[in-house]
Amino acid sequence: MIKGNSWTLKLSAGFGFLFLYAPIIALIVYSFNKSQLVTVWGGWSLKWYGELFQNEQIMNAAWVSLKIALISATLAAVLGTLAGFVLSRMRKFRGKTILSGWVTAPLVMPEVITGLSLLLLFVALENMFGWPAGRGTMTIVIAHTTFCLAYVAVVVQSRLASLDETLEEAAMDLGAKPTSLFFLITLPLITPAILSGWLLSFTLSLDDLVIASFVSGPGNSTLPMVIFSKVRLGVTPEINALATLMILAVSIAVIAAIVIMRRQNRFQGP
Repeated sequence: MIKGNSWTLKLSAGFGFLFLYAPIIALIVYSFNKSQLVTVWGGWSLKWYGELFQNEQIMNAAWVSLKIALISATLAAVLGTLAGFVLSRMRKFRGKTILSGWVTAPLVMPEVITGLSLLLLFVALENMFGWPAGRGTMTIVIAHTTFCLAYVAVVVQSRLASLDETLEEAAMDLGAKPTSLFFLITLPLITPAILSGWLLSFTLSLDDLVIASFVSGPGNSTLPMVIFSKVRLGVTPEINALATLMILAVSIAVIAAIVIMRRQNRFQGP
């Protein structure tokens, strides 16, 4: 039955991949377009990459987004790992259901509601305590960490749920303390999940537009905000070049993560 329909599956998969990746391939090709019109081919050229690196507004926004994404993803990985570990390994305690709901709420909450809620929170905190003083990089980092840790917690919790607990029980039988058990046994086993959560958080933070628009201030525009403001006036070849570089960076990060996880699985296999 499967062999008879193999050509149908291959055809469906081919159309699916074509639908997903054809626009990306076209964008990459047109980033090397010499013409100033993005829909008219004028020959191969690296002109717009040079123009991109000379655009201070885009470069500053790219640096701000990269810095925010790195910090937010790291904080989300740490906090999300702790939250996932508590929800998966800790016994029933008062408020566990509420904690689980709070952790997973950003997954289903509309970004507009999340951004507006965080904006009102920051304004109230500033009026009461004088912190944070205005909106800027710190408020964006807090906002991105808030919704990114939910993704890390879900990934880590799923990994812990499928983990063989006999390994941890054997370590405890041999006299391992809880701290040593976590850092020597549990943490290496869930490292692929933490790394996956970190990459997902980094991508979400780098890509976020709605929440950052609510909690950012003057002089702290992220790259998606700058791109959105420029695209509203028309797509320029510089945007194609920027998108190509972002695709390249994400591809390298994903390939590196896959290589690291495969090496770790080979090491753990024996």
